[in-house]
Amino acid sequence: MTLHLGKVRLIQPAPALVTSLALSVALSLGLALAVLVSPPGTAPARAAAPLTVSQAIGQQDGSSQTVRGYVVGQPTATSTVVRSGFPSDYALAIADSASQTSTSSMLYVQIPSAFRAQWGLRSNPSLMGRQIDVTGALSSYFSHPGMTSTSAFALAGGTTPTAPPPTGGTSPWDSTYYAPAIGKTGSALRTSLHDIIDGNTKLSYDAVWTALKDTDQDPGNSNNVIELYTGRSIAKSNSGGNAGQWNREHVFAQSRGGFTTNAGPGTDLHHLRAEDVTVNGTRGNKDFDNGGTAVSGCTDCWTDADSFEPRDAVKGDVARMLFYMAVRYEGDDGFSDLELSTVSGSAVPRIGDLDVLLAWNAADPVDAFEMRRNDRIHAQWQGNRNPFIDHPEWAAAIWN
Repeated sequence: MTLHLGKVRLIQPAPALVTSLALSVALSLGLALAVLVSPPGTAPARAAAPLTVSQAIGQQDGSSQTVRGYVVGQPTATSTVVRSGFPSDYALAIADSASQTSTSSMLYVQIPSAFRAQWGLRSNPSLMGRQIDVTGALSSYFSHPGMTSTSAFALAGGTTPTAPPPTGGTSPWDSTYYAPAIGKTGSALRTSLHDIIDGNTKLSYDAVWTALKDTDQDPGNSNNVIELYTGRSIAKSNSGGNAGQWNREHVFAQSRGGFTTNAGPGTDLHHLRAEDVTVNGTRGNKDFDNGGTAVSGCTDCWTDADSFEPRDAVKGDVARMLFYMAVRYEGDDGFSDLELSTVSGSAVPRIGDLDVLLAWNAADPVDAFEMRRNDRIHAQWQGNRNPFIDHPEWAAAIWN
């Protein structure tokens, strides 16, 4: 009798021969079933060997690849990788040698929220020096050769990549602060997050001066703050309204939100930042978008008649601040229902451009400065958190 298995045609022999052939195959040849069902004249399929880190660095074309390398630290900036005291579980750096210290020979790997509990260095510092295989898109991360949209992690030589846990993203606050929101998406997620972050302590506008000296403190100089758009470190004491000083920038512009500097959205630290007086004036109440002409005194900032583009290193910061404002203020507490728009110059109380902000959120990951700021606002000043810093992926879950 003739049997058909896929494209392979087999002739069934007598039962005794079946037993003999089976034993022969299992004990003598040890061939996998894949060999038995391969078309005649072809070799069994083999998985492609992982790329080396050096190959991945030279192939930043957006293609999906598996790369093998040793974990050598956590990137916190384009040319900075820390090897201890890891601030988060958001990223790791791999290299072809476990002793590599040159960032130019490292690949920066984005760790999506689903993998952070198992592969983040803050939670798993013992991963340092281990050789791993990671799969994702070869594209810039922290403005450095990297891998984004990472879909699998495994110890080198493992047979099965680690799958993300079914419950989705993780953060230290998921089982407590964010517990009502975990597992939700779309409007249900937005409503749940609003309920969680609503009811925060409200500061006076004068108190904002003091708070910003804490939240925006330069990690390298406790006497200074870091300006949002310029990135300049400036003395905390050099604040005011004159050129060369820093003042309080409303990322969601007051006139676009229809609010004042009375306690409320106008004093909410989650979108208030220290900024150079002149650059603050240049930004004005413009939407955020790409392009324009260079802004004087603000390297890599651009502006035109109706939009402002900040430097790459804080584009995600800006986006996540605006996501927070749109979810925190829903019009149910005497303030305007703040929204994000895809139309430049849209009517109050809206600001944009939403599509650009979503792209900035994806391109510029959360960094240690942003996380510390979120922690300080929560613990010291307002008692609430920006959920889009703890879970950047929630922006796409709500607005995409």
